[in-house]
Amino acid sequence: MKKILFLLLFGLGLNTVSAQKASDITGIWWNDEKTSKIEVVEENGVFTGTIVYMIPEKYDNGQPPKDDENPDPALRNRSIVGLQILNSLTYDTSDKEWQGGRIYDPKSGKTYDCYAWFKNDSNTLYLKGYVVGIRWLGKSTEWTRTKLN
Repeated sequence: MKKILFLLLFGLGLNTVSAQKASDITGIWWNDEKTSKIEVVEENGVFTGTIVYMIPEKYDNGQPPKDDENPDPALRNRSIVGLQILNSLTYDTSDKEWQGGRIYDPKSGKTYDCYAWFKNDSNTLYLKGYVVGIRWLGKSTEWTRTKLN
């Protein structure tokens, strides 16, 4: 009886993961260091992410940090808060992941190809930035679902 109950509950858990939909990625996310919150939104099936909050400890003289590592000198004076760092993600229903995106790292000023997925639940988002089209040649990060306030 215990085995049957376990299998039933396990099966329900699998069904929840498989019931994932494209819009599950939308919302507010803490970055892996819990220093910034990123809002992911969808427009016409394309997902983007913008930094909407940064912890005050990262501010300099009461101002959010600037995008000073940007390769374009004309953009180095813009604020990190309000900066779109994730773009062009689309959901692939067969792979159950968001693909074809680009992610910008303000710390290095570099932009990478990226994709995103959930493992066990929709409250931890895994993203991987990679170079030259080779997925295994990159770095993964975890974002945690949160609220703006």
